[in-house]
Amino acid sequence: MPTLRDGLIIMATLGVAIGAMTVAQEVPAPAPPSSQQTAIMGSTVFDWTQLPVKKTAKGEVRKVVQAPTATLDELECHITTLNPGQEAHAPHQHPDEELLIVKEGTVESLVNGVWTKLGPGSVIFQASNQMHSIRNAGDTLATYHVIKWNSPGMLKKKAAGRLKAQTEPLEPVK
Repeated sequence: MPTLRDGLIIMATLGVAIGAMTVAQEVPAPAPPSSQQTAIMGSTVFDWTQLPVKKTAKGEVRKVVQAPTATLDELECHITTLNPGQEAHAPHQHPDEELLIVKEGTVESLVNGVWTKLGPGSVIFQASNQMHSIRNAGDTLATYHVIKWNSPGMLKKKAAGRLKAQTEPLEPVK
């Protein structure tokens, strides 16, 4: 014969189950993919000889990929070749993390406020929002691969930050 305790446990269990079903029914279905969204990138290969080369004032660049993956909002990879003595850009920072792999030549990389000379096969990790730069420190071309990623939610945060910066009034000059 069921006890009062058994009845209370059954009623509590039913209450939780009904509550969960109600919440599940109120959660909207995922929106259908937008025509503007890029398809999720699957496994693929990128043939060096087939990558378009864009000449720049400092050397050249090959864009490899910029697309979402199954676990990232965006994976971006490009390959930069710098002429001797050229710096890719002035020291800067951004929310993205980057991994650079030196293919050929000699580079100097700004990491943690220190310029470090590196050669082929060297790997550089640039953490989020840390000042960094890279320059060709040799007498020949220097080529390096850049792999940059945006974890889920990062693209929205970056866009919101840009919008906020554009709409904030400038501080008056004193």
